[in-house]
Amino acid sequence: MDGGKIYIAYGANLPGRHGNQSQELAHVVKRLREFDVRVEHISKLWRSKAWPNPDDPPFYNAVFRVSTDHLPYDLLKILHRIEVEAGRIRDVNLSDMKNTPRVLDLDLIAYSDEVINEPGGIQLPHPRAHERGFVMGPLAEIDPEWLHPILKQTARELVLKVTVGVDAYPLEG
Repeated sequence: MDGGKIYIAYGANLPGRHGNQSQELAHVVKRLREFDVRVEHISKLWRSKAWPNPDDPPFYNAVFRVSTDHLPYDLLKILHRIEVEAGRIRDVNLSDMKNTPRVLDLDLIAYSDEVINEPGGIQLPHPRAHERGFVMGPLAEIDPEWLHPILKQTARELVLKVTVGVDAYPLEG
């Protein structure tokens, strides 16, 4: 099964094991490929203030469009494995870890037009992606006509309505 258009958000605001943000991003792409996740398009690297605490180091974000034969659950496990390999600590009490500085954050934003809502489990599309400039900006950059399967609005439309990360901007290059 090929999942069609699948989007993964990348974020980090702490130094990683593989160098600067561009080098970390390249390492994530390499690891995804090793898991048979074909990276088709990558946005520019974007920068935004940390949220909710702007005194934390700024975040660097990007969005990948990928294709794979992995089902959404399996793809999410792969993303979590790559995070752990990078040094991310996933505590059982995730409420204390939300929006804190991290070496790597990989979120499954959308898997084709699937809608999944498992309380405490996988949610697709990502329930807050449409509110975040550091997700919608990069997504609109690579696929402005992507249609949110619930809201029925394009990435181009949603990026104008973000409420978090409104200061996000692409880096040169």
